[in-house]
Amino acid sequence: MSHTAHIPSHRKPRRSAPKTALRAGVAGGVLSTIAVAGAAGPAQAEPVTQTIEMPTLTSGLSTSVAASAEATQQVALDLETQAHEDAAATSAAKAATKAKAEAVRKAEAKKKAEAAAKAKAEAALRASRSEARTTLSASGSTAVASSSSSSATGSAASVIAFVKAQVGDAYVSGGTGPNSWDCSGLVQAAFRTVGVDLPRVSQAQSTAGTQVSLSNLQPGDILYWGGAGSAYHVGVYVGGGQFVGAQNSSTGVVQRPLSYDPPSGAVRVL
Repeated sequence: MSHTAHIPSHRKPRRSAPKTALRAGVAGGVLSTIAVAGAAGPAQAEPVTQTIEMPTLTSGLSTSVAASAEATQQVALDLETQAHEDAAATSAAKAATKAKAEAVRKAEAKKKAEAAAKAKAEAALRASRSEARTTLSASGSTAVASSSSSSATGSAASVIAFVKAQVGDAYVSGGTGPNSWDCSGLVQAAFRTVGVDLPRVSQAQSTAGTQVSLSNLQPGDILYWGGAGSAYHVGVYVGGGQFVGAQNSSTGVVQRPLSYDPPSGAVRVL
């Protein structure tokens, strides 16, 4: 063995033959490609002049934007219109509620006023009847005394006799005898017996003669209930504070004291 065999060598290790050949081939191929490109380059190189046209979007975009703006404006107008309509409806509802409340208030006030007027009229009527009863009681006493000293004569006596003869007959609306009467039918028939032709109805009979005071009655005077010219009932004063009349369907023709149903006034025909 050599005396230097154990010392490592300072030379680079040799590459293997296959690797060296491969690298050389690759390098040579690259260089050849570059050379060919360099030779052909100046003759074939031309500038690229093709222009690519992009689609025009301006027209369609404008139409779309305009349509969108118009739709937005229409929506705004619709919302504004709806707001006005809602406000008008609210205002109308408030006005209707207020008007209804006012109408109810007026109706209630009118009802109260009518009730008060009715109560006042009824009170006045009661007072009037009470006064009439007092007057009739006094005049009745006077009439009784007068009747005791003198009785009806002539035509008045005939009228009184006729009405007294019908006491107990039936009351029938529109009745003119001989066995059923209404109030004015009885009075008309009684005066017809003495040749006096009276109107048929109570209203006209209450103004057929001279108005006399209830405190100055004479036998044969016509009594009426209600106003002169608007009376709803009539009868005949027979003296002694009594009258005869066809009252109603329940009582028929009756003789009663004046206090039983105080009349409103009287007329003298005889």
